[in-house]
Amino acid sequence: MRAFQELIDEAVAADVTGWDFGWLDGRAFEERPPWGYAGLLARRLPTAQTALDLDTGGGEVLAGMPHLPPRMVVTEGWPPNAARARELLGPRGVEVAEVPQGSPLPFGDATFDLVTSRHPVDPAWDEIARVLAPGGAYLAQHVGPASAFELIELFTGPLPRERLARDPSTEAAAARAAGLQVTDLRTARLKMTFTDIGAVVWLLRRCVWWVPDFSVDRHRPRLRELDARIRADGQFVAHSSRTLIEARR
Repeated sequence: MRAFQELIDEAVAADVTGWDFGWLDGRAFEERPPWGYAGLLARRLPTAQTALDLDTGGGEVLAGMPHLPPRMVVTEGWPPNAARARELLGPRGVEVAEVPQGSPLPFGDATFDLVTSRHPVDPAWDEIARVLAPGGAYLAQHVGPASAFELIELFTGPLPRERLARDPSTEAAAARAAGLQVTDLRTARLKMTFTDIGAVVWLLRRCVWWVPDFSVDRHRPRLRELDARIRADGQFVAHSSRTLIEARR
């Protein structure tokens, strides 16, 4: 394995915009949920006339879809990601709306017959219900509770309150409170494997909400400890958590 500082420098210099995790190929691995969200989405999109994808990142998920509805709209709150989404999706006629996190959706009531999202930051159920047409559906894969916390808590210390967030039953209750009928709710706990410290640094730079104050200089002692563990064991293992949820208006 290459030297600690070489791996760190490479990860710090790498691009972290968009929602493409290809930089981690060969150095970090994550099991996929059994339901296959991309396949579900690919089958559902052609059945819609109007669809909205929330928190689309750089548009990478939709870019892989073979067919899109006649009107396809996406939202993204981070300008660099929105710019990348325009590059990827604009040629296919997809509308990209920059919507700051927590802001109302800039669309009329009952506009879309399908709303989707892969790993939304914080689903605004009232807004989702509002923009769905009667009979329309929300289909999404959410991050579940305590996802990657074996890694996160190495840098933050114990987070007992945060471990309770993103509970599937709580999210389902919030969807129902907004007037939606939950028709599918599934969960999965999945293995994440890191084989070098560069992969850890890149991911903490990409997922800035995991360790909000993360920097290599601030966390260098802990990074060195983790690097030593990876070199001794050949890997560091954490677990992600995912929820599939479908709801209808």
